[in-house]
Amino acid sequence: MLRPGNAGANTAADHIAVLEQALAQIPDAHRHGTGILIRTDSAGSAKAFLTHIRALHSRGIRTFFSVGCPVTEPVRRAIRALPEHVWHPALEQDGSLRTGAETAELTGLVDLDGYPEGTRIIVRRERPHPGAQLSLFDVDEGMRHQVFLTDTPYGEGSLQHLEVRHRAHARVEDRIRCGKTTGFGRFPSRHFAINQAWLELSLTALDLLAWMRTLLLEGELATAEPKKLRYRLLHAAARITRGGRRLHLRISATWPWRNELTSAFARLAALPRPAT
Repeated sequence: MLRPGNAGANTAADHIAVLEQALAQIPDAHRHGTGILIRTDSAGSAKAFLTHIRALHSRGIRTFFSVGCPVTEPVRRAIRALPEHVWHPALEQDGSLRTGAETAELTGLVDLDGYPEGTRIIVRRERPHPGAQLSLFDVDEGMRHQVFLTDTPYGEGSLQHLEVRHRAHARVEDRIRCGKTTGFGRFPSRHFAINQAWLELSLTALDLLAWMRTLLLEGELATAEPKKLRYRLLHAAARITRGGRRLHLRISATWPWRNELTSAFARLAALPRPAT
């Protein structure tokens, strides 16, 4: 959504307003009765925001949170106090071990007074990659530390699972980067309403590309970013012709990705038609 330039930012009230607007877009059948996980970076760790997430339960909206947490001095003291045997190997998204990374529970070692009941605090440490931005604490420890809060109860997923689940929120950065190449990196007008329409069209393009990769493509193209898809498929050397009361797409026989494009059209034609 496009918001006015004077809209608040990085305050609990602003986060609550954005969350309410996001939830309002979910159909009632899914907004009520289905668990909804709210993931943010450390900007969303304000107590008031997390309290609001918990309070949504009273409206029949089962929201839960997994939000980044600043590495404050109390958190640093707790990390230093952890014995080595409580650290567990961290995992990749596919379940394999993540090289040089470990995770541990900090709940009970950090004061979480004022947070919703049942809030847990978890830390991951990892050997920093070249060029990583490190705090003085990270440099001193020789490890990069990331901390997050969650209200997922014990027994509903291992520590490693919760950490992997939280880390996956970073994919939003990929969506933002892709979005900037599909239109909302630069708005065309000084008029707010025109830019609102532009943003909706850009988001529609981004959604269509995501569904195309999921349903119609495979291999390398199934994970390709818009720039590659634009060059290989959307800018294909082809022309539209008419014949037998039908439209035909004539793809150049020399186009390197003609088979991928024709396969995508075949998969599209094979999809079941919507019920409505």
